[in-house]
Order: sequence, then C-alpha cells, then structure tokens
Amino acid sequence: MPVRNGMPYVAQSIASIIEQSFGDFEFVIGDDGSTDGTAEVLYEAARRDSRIRLLHRDKGSGLAASANWVVSEAGTPLIAVAHADDLWHADRLARQMALLRAMPQVDLVGTLWNGIDECGRYVRPGDYWKLVRKTPLAAFSHSSIMFRKAAFDAVGGYRPEADYWEDLDLYLRMAARGRVVIIPDTLSTVRHSRVSTKFRTDQTVAEQAFDLMYRATAAYWQGADHRQVAPPADGQKLHPLSFVTFASTLLWAGHRPHIFRRMWRCGDLRCNSVSAHALLWAAWATISPKSLRLVLRSLLHLRNIIARPMLRSKEAIEWRPRRRVV
Repeated sequence: MPVRNGMPYVAQSIASIIEQSFGDFEFVIGDDGSTDGTAEVLYEAARRDSRIRLLHRDKGSGLAASANWVVSEAGTPLIAVAHADDLWHADRLARQMALLRAMPQVDLVGTLWNGIDECGRYVRPGDYWKLVRKTPLAAFSHSSIMFRKAAFDAVGGYRPEADYWEDLDLYLRMAARGRVVIIPDTLSTVRHSRVSTKFRTDQTVAEQAFDLMYRATAAYWQGADHRQVAPPADGQKLHPLSFVTFASTLLWAGHRPHIFRRMWRCGDLRCNSVSAHALLWAAWATISPKSLRLVLRSLLHLRNIIARPMLRSKEAIEWRPRRRVV
C-alpha cells in the first residue's frame, strides 16, 4: 500500500486487510510524504500488528514511483495491491492465492469491484457485463490485483509516464507477456470520494493524463505500441471522455460535477458518438446528478443480469485486450 495523505479512510482500509481469512502475509505500507495525520495512524496500526512493515519518505514521489518503491521493498513472490481508501472483502487473498497456485501460467489476477460513497453507502455494482466483451479497458480495479513479482519486474513495473492510468498500462504490458485473469466476483470495494488522489492535483494535469490513456488504448486497439503515444501538447484539445473520467468519481460520490463548460472549451469535440455521449453525460451531470446516477446504476444492473448467466461455474475469466489488425 503506497499512501500519501490517506485520511480519513486509511484505518478502514488497513482493517479490511489485516482481517483477511488468509493471514500469512507481510503488509508493506509506504508513506509517501503524508502531511495530514496519516503517519500517526500507520504507526499505531504497525504497533498493533507485527505483519505491518512501515516505510517513509519525506516528499511525495508520484503514483507510479511510490508504487514501484513499495513493490521493490516487498519480500514475497506474490504481491497484492491495496489503496488507502478502498476495501478488501474477507476472502480476497485466499481466493487469489488459490487461483495462482492452481494456475502457474497466470501472471496477474484481478477481481470485480463495487463502489461506495464517502459515507460508505453502496452506490455502484460490479461490471460483470464487461467480462463478456473484448475491450482494452479493464473490468477489475487496481486495488483488487495480485501479481507475480517476477512478471512485474520483467515488464519494468509501473511507468511514471502513465501516472493516473499506471494500472491499465501495467495490465496491457503484462497481458502481452503472459496471462491475466479475473475472478468473476466482487472481492474489492472502491470508495468514490473527493479525497481521491486525482482531486489533489491540478485538474488539467489529470485530464491530460486521461487524454493520453484514451489515445494510447486506441493505438493499442489498432495494433500499435501504446507506449509510443506522446502526451498532449500545451493547449491541445483533449479527448472528450477525459473530462468524464475525471468527474465520474465526483458523480458516484454524490456530488455535482461541473465539467460541461470546461469540456466545451477544451475538449476535442467532433460530430461522432463519443463526443455526443460525453456532452450528454456532462450536461446531465450538471442539471440532475441524482437522476444520472440512478439511470447509470439501472443500466449496469440490466447489463449484469444479461451477462451473469454466461459466467456461471467459471472460476476465472481471461482478460484478452483484443487488438485489431490494420
């Protein structure tokens, strides 16, 4: 768990990990220059549980760099990723350990996730429907993955050039090397809140990172090397979904995202379905975020009802981000 300013949720996240049904693990936590009282909470947790090993840096180093730091300090061949505001279900480690033992050819396993808001209220179901379609985007959350450290090292770990989507970038490179699978159960809970890391930085920086993510995954889809896609230049219009991705956490957290004007001014809007979808989402979120949440949640439930019969009795689903041949 790399963490920078994890209050007020880091204690809950730690509790969900130390209470796992599988208990034989080392819990490495890297405090990446926290200034909000996180260090004191971590110290108290380590005092109470000898499995916790604390690391500390005086200054923040970034998402990818801090994650690489903590992984490099881990002394085990299997690594499970944790976030300071997300929660693990009680059997997550046991289920993933059993799968990796049974399937030595698998390098990384993720799980489906559901979403809660800042008060811990359930707001979003898992994406079962994504398991029955081909896409370069993942149905599993970053805080649900377990991987073999040897495979992680072989692909070079997290890339700082992909900060804010360093997880997806890692998955694409690991899937190109070996097998990536998903346990089709919700064993991880993602918290949607305003204290998320992406809201603690400049909004433009996050939006530009998401623009790079969408353009890079489009290149991957076309069979190109997604790592060669350059970041947007200053003043360059951004992919419309970059604004939606930035604001979606606010929407699920129960707030009103004000991105319509920003998207209109800075978005690369065209006469196509992507721009139409982004504009509709932004306008609806501004006018009535409550009704948009209701509709999105209903659509997710409907898609899941259709998808779940196809997933019955399957222990794991392989994630194969299909490439189109140009």
